[in-house]
Amino acid sequence: MGDSRVGVVVITWERRDEALACVERLLELPEQPHVVLVDNGSTDGTADAVRDRFPTIEVVALSENLGAVGRNIGVRLLRTPYVAFCDDDTWWGPGSLAAAADALDACPGLALVNARIVVEPSGVEDPIVAELRDSPVPGPDWLPGPALGSFLAGASVLRRDAFEQAGGFSERLWLGGEEELLATDLLSAGWEICYLEELTVHHRASLLRDATHRRRVGVRNTLWFTWLRRPLGPALRRTLFLAGSVPRDRTSLLGAWDAARGIGWLLANRRPRPAEVEARLSVLDETQRRSTARRYVG
Repeated sequence: MGDSRVGVVVITWERRDEALACVERLLELPEQPHVVLVDNGSTDGTADAVRDRFPTIEVVALSENLGAVGRNIGVRLLRTPYVAFCDDDTWWGPGSLAAAADALDACPGLALVNARIVVEPSGVEDPIVAELRDSPVPGPDWLPGPALGSFLAGASVLRRDAFEQAGGFSERLWLGGEEELLATDLLSAGWEICYLEELTVHHRASLLRDATHRRRVGVRNTLWFTWLRRPLGPALRRTLFLAGSVPRDRTSLLGAWDAARGIGWLLANRRPRPAEVEARLSVLDETQRRSTARRYVG
């Protein structure tokens, strides 16, 4: 029968075979979602290959790699009230998109739901799932699952109106930990985010990735988010923790230098989150310090 409530946005870069496999799985779902694939300037023929094999989906071929902003472009092309994000090395389980739409229908104040993540080919849960399931963030009684302070974009379904109201993903952060800023802005606007156990996303981590570059950008973006949205005291404490926990090498130093180069932009855009939101999410500081699933590696 299909489900017209949810569309899917896939972003990809230089992963033709994985993008083809991802789209094929999405089109086999019982929800039969409308799919938009945004190719971030690949040079391996990804966009043409997807168009040729799957002529029914929309393909946007960008001339440069815009990172997470590619999702913003995909969302603007959809008319569905809800949008699922999918990376080229992830795919949604049958029925999960419909279940997410049901939850969002039932809870008008809910902006986003995060799925359970299963690592393939082993079939075990990603280590981050335990932290999502046992989230310490307090939330209202009407939430259908544990309240969250952030999310994983490739395993989330969101309310399109809330996403657009919050401005989508930041162009400046590009890709890597970009979810934390958007999550805080959603919560600051009065929306809620939660984990839903009944939703499943499968993840087969691509071997085509530059782990060193991802760590450099991740360090930069963590520092940027911290000083954009955290009050002075918590920002200082998180910065000191980060300095003591990342690998002491050239990549970390470059990430810190990249962050420092943006100080003018930070000062112009610094907007600490409301006190009530800071109080709710400050419980995550200890969770992140103890986490074995959130590591800067590569």
